[in-house]
Amino acid sequence: MLEDVLLIKEKHHKAADQIYQKLRLSLGSNRLVIAVCGESGAGKSELAHVLSRKIRNEDKLVKILHSDNYYKIAPRMKTEWRKKHGIKSIGIDEYNWDLINRNIQEFREGKKATMPCIDLLTDMEDELVTDFSMIDYLIVEGLYPFKADVDYRIFIDLTYHDTKKSQVLRGKEPQNEFRLKVLKREHEVAQSLRPMADLIVTKDFDVLTAD
Repeated sequence: MLEDVLLIKEKHHKAADQIYQKLRLSLGSNRLVIAVCGESGAGKSELAHVLSRKIRNEDKLVKILHSDNYYKIAPRMKTEWRKKHGIKSIGIDEYNWDLINRNIQEFREGKKATMPCIDLLTDMEDELVTDFSMIDYLIVEGLYPFKADVDYRIFIDLTYHDTKKSQVLRGKEPQNEFRLKVLKREHEVAQSLRPMADLIVTKDFDVLTAD
């Protein structure tokens, strides 16, 4: 997402180091798709960015696909749409999974792809053209990326209660009563995907192999 704010801290480097060590064997084969799943403010974008940099140190190129660019509803209309259709409408079905999986497949085939990209300053949807022939790995990050066609799944186990401060600092959306209802609903849906994880990032940003 354009103009996104990243708050990278030592804990993100700590978790990325552990993930990188656990993925080293898998990273030997190109065209790997890694999903980083977590609730709002959990540090998905930061972790994806730091992990990408570590892989880059091995002379491999990584592209990050932000699933929040793939909402079916335009950013300016999303809040009103949610209020009209109710809290239960919030979740996995809000995303254009056909397009997400098409872009993932274009990555696997090394093709040129056109992807949506939300400009947070204008709330407008732009387009980003990427030549995937030069990209070795793809990281898909967001609330529910485990639903996409990915190879490896990483779940950040922080809830919206844990991340209230970071949400205020990032300032993406106003913090009000409706926003808290949205966060609670996103929590329910994201936590339902936790059993699909290969790796779990704890509240202390240690990385555990999922049971």
